[in-house]
Amino acid sequence: MTAPTRTTEPAHLAALRADAVRGLTAAPKTLPPKWLYDESGSNLFEQITRLPEYFQTRIERALLYKVGADIAAITGARSLVELGAGGSSKSRAILDALAATVTTYVPVDVSRSALAQAAPSLAAAYPGVSIRPQVADFTAPLNLEEVSGPRLTMFLGGTLGNLLPAERAEFFASFAAQLAPHDHLLLGVHLVTDPQVIRPAYDDAAGITARFNFGILRRLNRELGADFDVDAFEHVVHWDTANEWIEMRLRSRHTQTVTLRDPGLTIHFAAGEDLRTEVSAKFRPETLARELRAAGLELSEFWTDRDRLIGLALIAPAPLSPPAA
Repeated sequence: MTAPTRTTEPAHLAALRADAVRGLTAAPKTLPPKWLYDESGSNLFEQITRLPEYFQTRIERALLYKVGADIAAITGARSLVELGAGGSSKSRAILDALAATVTTYVPVDVSRSALAQAAPSLAAAYPGVSIRPQVADFTAPLNLEEVSGPRLTMFLGGTLGNLLPAERAEFFASFAAQLAPHDHLLLGVHLVTDPQVIRPAYDDAAGITARFNFGILRRLNRELGADFDVDAFEHVVHWDTANEWIEMRLRSRHTQTVTLRDPGLTIHFAAGEDLRTEVSAKFRPETLARELRAAGLELSEFWTDRDRLIGLALIAPAPLSPPAA
């Protein structure tokens, strides 16, 4: 099959095509979770965060309000940058805490629609703060030179767990290279706990997470001319004990062949074969601190909720070692 001739196209389409070719021809088959977040997917995820099974967002938001004053006192941030901001629903806790110092808020997300929906209400709520949305993948390097310091960058919602260990190491190293001495990173992480507590958050009774997961197939159909039969797959959640992470998968109900008109690709699925669409790693404070140290970062503060389900990690550049005598 010959791929169609392409004129100028959005950058995200070229990236989606490359990820689809790479992931669907791999063994096992995978797709990056960022492609779940088109307009429909972003709206579904907002619904997921309000489900009774999805405790993570409620606990993290409450924890942000609880320790926000401490974060403000330590960082004194003039600029707040939020990676994977979505609808910026949790950023208000820190914007409120930083009211005496913050002048700029930069929400960063792959979903243009989520940023567009959130920006007007943020501008109205914080008239003294310049709201500067950026449509970008959080793993791509950001140009923050024009954002005045001290800067506090937030990466909440456990999104760090979507990165595999090598990808996390690359992310931390890239971020460390951008940090000025008085800058900080605030990470929200999901902590390792009983898998029976975690699993329902990814397989809710109402089936909204399943709809969210199937959305990646619909996106490939819509944007790359694929012919996935969504009903020929089932939503599967797997706990990987060795890696301490949840995997969301789409499992082929029977042997089938799928074509992607653009880029001209035929993919075969065996009955019971899985397509992994998301990894969500859970963390232990000591292992997180070890990963940070390897990248030249320091875990300066760590807060958790009473049940130790969610952690907030405040991270700074590692102090320079004194010169050898």
